[in-house]
Amino acid sequence: MNGPQDLGGRDGFGPIAPERDEPLFHAPWERRALGVTLAAGAHGAWSIDESRHARENRDPAQYHSLSYYALWLHALEDLLKTHGMVTQAELDRGHADAPAPLADRTLRPDQVAPMLARGGPADRDPGDSRPAFDVGDTVRTRNLQPRGHIRLPAYAREKSGRIDAVRGYHVFPDASARGDLDVAHWLYTVAFDAQILFGTEARAGDTIRIDAWEPYLDRL
Repeated sequence: MNGPQDLGGRDGFGPIAPERDEPLFHAPWERRALGVTLAAGAHGAWSIDESRHARENRDPAQYHSLSYYALWLHALEDLLKTHGMVTQAELDRGHADAPAPLADRTLRPDQVAPMLARGGPADRDPGDSRPAFDVGDTVRTRNLQPRGHIRLPAYAREKSGRIDAVRGYHVFPDASARGDLDVAHWLYTVAFDAQILFGTEARAGDTIRIDAWEPYLDRL
């Protein structure tokens, strides 16, 4: 989707001001927000793509007014409600009326580190599928304007580039965000001349690489 999170190449937001020795959390509630999000995600009711889309699928005014972990909390509330694990009335009251579905699938503290180390592999067996493009092929990204999730940034649509690497066969995030983990496609690294993406303001000779799934690309 053309959500408020897709800021690449956009002006007007001012310079990035990184904090020196930035702490992991700026307030105790942020640590708790991360913990609750991980614990809820361990139920396995949604994918990382659905979780990401829940954070990005917001009105721009709300998105840009929320802090990083406030966005996480709003997204978690939406996911819990969507999957029938909590109601708005329970959230408003601050306590549950009854044990939530999947309440027995708790994540114990000693399970957190192994779970995070294990991750959630997104590669899939390609079977008889073969990549449509090889390294060195020239391609053009499609002008996709979906209402749902997409991992092709707006600044890189309808642009020509070159296949730099074939990264394997992976879960397609656009479908995964809708709850379908069975759809997979070939993933490529595509190299673009920076001036093709950002005009002559970009430095001549610079190259920008993005990872793009096969449905995002046409051969030139």
